[in-house]
Parts: sequence; C-alpha cells; structure tokens
Amino acid sequence: MAPTHQPELDEWLEHKVSSWVETYKKAMLTPTVLAIVEAHETLTVQELNSRIEADMGWQLTERGLYRTIKRLEDSEFLSITSEEAPRTGAKRKVISLSPLGSRMLAGVRQNLVQLPS
Repeated sequence: MAPTHQPELDEWLEHKVSSWVETYKKAMLTPTVLAIVEAHETLTVQELNSRIEADMGWQLTERGLYRTIKRLEDSEFLSITSEEAPRTGAKRKVISLSPLGSRMLAGVRQNLVQLPS
C-alpha cells in the first residue's frame, strides 16, 4: 500500500520507478546489445560499451558487460574473434552478430510491447 503523506509518497514512488527501470534495463540489455552489434557489423567491447552509453544513456560496468557478452556468446547469439590492436599488438575481442543472434533479435522486435499513448 502506498504511503499517504506527500514526502513518503514521493520517496516510495521514486523507489518503485527506480526498481522498474533497473528491471527494464536488465531485460532489454540482450536485445540492445544484439541491435547495436547488428547496426555496426563488428565492434570491440570498448566500442560496444561506448555505443550503449551514447545510444541508451546506460552506464555498464566492464564486468557486467563482459558477463553479458559471454552469456550471449555461450547462447551462440554473438560470434567473438580475437585480433591484434593496431598500435599495441594486444589481443582484443571483436564482436559480431551470429545468424542465430539475428533470428533472436528479429523475434524480439516482432514482440516488443508498445505502450498506449
């Protein structure tokens, strides 16, 4: 039950909205990653993180993003290859969308819920 006094009500509502937003972000992270990778064909992890922040305004921890990428690779939605960075020669991961990932993204797009105006 919602509180009846305005300051408590405002705090309660802010908590409810914040909780919903975090749940929404977690649910939408997979299709967001797939869509961004699809749009750019190949991306490094750093480029993907930058695109998520620029396109969605979400800030992810490096650990959280790597976990998500690993989960999507294990599900065969993403393909990961390694290449040498041009200046340093260090290995870096290059991410691309797999055919199965394309099908997953198409399925999500067909079933997105639109809120009424």
